[in-house]
Amino acid sequence: MTGEQRTAAWAVVESLRQHDVDRVFCVAGESYLPILDALHDLPEMDVVTCRHEGSAAFMALADAKLTCRAGVCLVSRGPGATNAAIGVHAAAEDATPLVLLVGGVGTQKMNREPFQGLDCASLFGGLAKAVWTVHSAQALAEFVGRAFRLAEAGTPGPVVLELPENVLEGSAPAVAAQRPTMAAVNVAERDLESVHTLLERASHPMILAGSRLCSDLGRALLQQVAERHGLPVVTSNKNQHLLPNRHPNYAGHLHNATPKHQLEALSQADLVLAIGTRLDGVSTRGHRFPTAEQNLVHVYPDPARIGTYHDTKVGIACEPIEFLRQTVAWSSSDVEERQAWLAQLHQIEVDKAVWHPFSADDGIVFGEVVAALDELTGGDVRVVVDSGTFTSWVYRYLRLGPHGHLLGIGSSAMGFGVGAAVSAALRSEGRPVVAFVGDGGFLMNSGELITACARQLPVVYVVANNGSYGTIRLHQEKTYPDRVVATDLTNPDFARMAESFGALGLHVDSPDQVRPALTKALESQGPAVLDVTTSLKHITAYTVLGANRAVS
Repeated sequence: MTGEQRTAAWAVVESLRQHDVDRVFCVAGESYLPILDALHDLPEMDVVTCRHEGSAAFMALADAKLTCRAGVCLVSRGPGATNAAIGVHAAAEDATPLVLLVGGVGTQKMNREPFQGLDCASLFGGLAKAVWTVHSAQALAEFVGRAFRLAEAGTPGPVVLELPENVLEGSAPAVAAQRPTMAAVNVAERDLESVHTLLERASHPMILAGSRLCSDLGRALLQQVAERHGLPVVTSNKNQHLLPNRHPNYAGHLHNATPKHQLEALSQADLVLAIGTRLDGVSTRGHRFPTAEQNLVHVYPDPARIGTYHDTKVGIACEPIEFLRQTVAWSSSDVEERQAWLAQLHQIEVDKAVWHPFSADDGIVFGEVVAALDELTGGDVRVVVDSGTFTSWVYRYLRLGPHGHLLGIGSSAMGFGVGAAVSAALRSEGRPVVAFVGDGGFLMNSGELITACARQLPVVYVVANNGSYGTIRLHQEKTYPDRVVATDLTNPDFARMAESFGALGLHVDSPDQVRPALTKALESQGPAVLDVTTSLKHITAYTVLGANRAVS
């Protein structure tokens, strides 16, 4: 299309392309048909057809985590938008940039009880960084550009853009929004000097690394800084991959099941360099770490996050990668003196990651599966985790390598894993993709298995099948022992279900079947589902369900 032939929908799609979008996730809807038509003329943009708007939003969120730029999801009005709300909530909880484009009712129908009408501002107002309805074709490119800038700026998050049908059908100027070139903000010299002085004086310093270091460059600089200054690196929730886990400077991953003795060791730090993390509630154990007695340097792009929950010695509002660039060349006189501290923290990781096989009378202890994956891949695997107690085994026994990646969401919403694994496989670059999903979470968005099958993506789904909503069962046993209600599950035959979709389906009922089944699945040229009969008694890597109670 050229000149006056260019439609308003063309301006939206071309604006996406100008913002480096090469893939969008959607459930087709009549309210944004002009955008779908415009996408037809842009074959280089991959349109992923999903089976539910909730998983489409999760998939766009996963893609954002993998690319370090805003993911894009397109949904229709009413039911489509409300279904996608779970992904918007997850993006907000996780500080991940997401642009949700909602095909809206025509402007002439608004506030007149239209079919599938919805007040997007009311629905998403408490979730998104902004919710905008575009009322003219001429403003479309402007608002798309604003949506991306806001989604990716400061503390990243979701932005919702409602695009009324008649606006998309209108004419628009032959322009599109361009991604602006943003100059790096240099850190003030006095702030660098303050941090350097604190580091030189510290005997037990550490880095707490967050998601803003997710890029290849961020990970490389993190490793260089850690090595040069003898710093142990702990990663924030769901960011276990930021430093290779076998590296001597790796000191663990802060999540809901981080062991008490490891937290006690970290509490001995006299300086915490929090770089690229918001210091969210899970990573900080409910904002109790770092403590007021520990010197804290917080480096994060959003000044509003600095000092919000923690006493901060030095706060620096800049891109964390730029901070690392400027600190990697610092001299450090105490590296040798820190070796004992560094070794102590790393040894905790080494010791807890050693798998000692044992059996259970109610299924396979899930550590057997994770330890086998670690052995078979050396940790160079993209792992997707859904929500569930099984994740504690993954965090403990899978040691991610230089090319490993952990993909999960901080909101711990069930249903993320099946679709997110599709996103991971689409960007896998030849690396294996394995999704760990519970029996409850798998059925929430199992329709995306057909999306993986349609594209013949080599992704392995490992279903931890313990016949229970395990996380809630654990809380139930602790709080109301021997009073189990609404947490038992009746499940289908997941392997046969997978075969009906066109995937490889395998049952794993005993420990000796684990490695052969995983090997076969990893060697498969398409999707595979391992239905693992999993012990409910050994519900986490640290907790056993007793007869009437949960015992840690």
